[in-house]
Amino acid sequence: MTDKLKPLRERIDSIDAQILDLLSQRGRVAQEVGHVKAETNAPVFRPEREAQILRRVAERNPGPLKDRDVQTIFRDIMSACRALEKRVTVAYLGPSGTFSEQAVFQQFGTAIETLPCVSIDEVFRATEAGTADFGVVPVENSSEGAINRTLDLMLGTTTIISGEVSIPVHHSLMTKTGSMDGVKVVAAHSQALAQCQVWLNLHHPNVERRAVASNAEAAVMASQDPTIAAIASEMAGEQYGLGVVQAHIQDDPHNRTRFAVIGHLHTNPSGKDHTSIVLAVPNKAGAVYNLLAPLAKHGVSMTRFESRPARIGTWEYYFYVDIQGHVMDEAVARALDELKDNAAFFKVLGSYPQSL
Repeated sequence: MTDKLKPLRERIDSIDAQILDLLSQRGRVAQEVGHVKAETNAPVFRPEREAQILRRVAERNPGPLKDRDVQTIFRDIMSACRALEKRVTVAYLGPSGTFSEQAVFQQFGTAIETLPCVSIDEVFRATEAGTADFGVVPVENSSEGAINRTLDLMLGTTTIISGEVSIPVHHSLMTKTGSMDGVKVVAAHSQALAQCQVWLNLHHPNVERRAVASNAEAAVMASQDPTIAAIASEMAGEQYGLGVVQAHIQDDPHNRTRFAVIGHLHTNPSGKDHTSIVLAVPNKAGAVYNLLAPLAKHGVSMTRFESRPARIGTWEYYFYVDIQGHVMDEAVARALDELKDNAAFFKVLGSYPQSL
């Protein structure tokens, strides 16, 4: 066996040396790019450029590595090269171990500075103030729908959306001991409790459920108190030394959460983009239908439609709409011009590359 492995390992060592040499070459070119950007004060992070690279990598991937695995490798290569110019700081709903943190690394790679925040509001404040270059906030869950606090904050923020991330959400029930003996409380974010309510009703109907700021906070609580069980990711459980009572307790096995990347960066078209807008209409019959008619007229597809109360004491609503395409696309630009003319309120939240 050793005789057979030796030449294979020598080939791997040779390939690794070539990879390292190419990585060094890429890093040096990235430094040159950084010098050019510095002359014009251009942004370090260009999400549309990185999205194009990752799509191209998947298209050209000959195997046997899976497309997603190759994209993960290239995402960290780009992150490390970007850090040679500047390490970007990204705010997210903390503490460490949340799905929000997972979304951060999926978008930016690992060569970054992270800023965990105690609330979604604080993520917006840190990004608006420039304490963080970007923020990552949950927008919607495939099981429970929109994250209303994020939508409300989008309405008045000075930031814009420059990216989106969609990740699978697998919840595990965990405790300090790895069992439910003596457990009196199951703690998690309210969304996680809702996403696991059928399983909890079936297996632990009499245990108190306590909503906390994040699943990672629940994991911290469980690590300090054996009477508390946490619903969180297994990554959070490993980080805080918890034992898994039951994995994958979410009611929907295909449960996913979509996150928005917010900041002050206006992205250029990547070729596969989304645009998010928020609008309000005059309070009269057929107003919403008439308002959205320009989308169909110009062949622009709507991918999401969400309403939120205007909170001004009357039965009026803001409508959050996602469409395919970029504001610089001719058809989208024409449709939005007509929408703006007919709307009582209109705001473009951002155009950004579609989640991979």
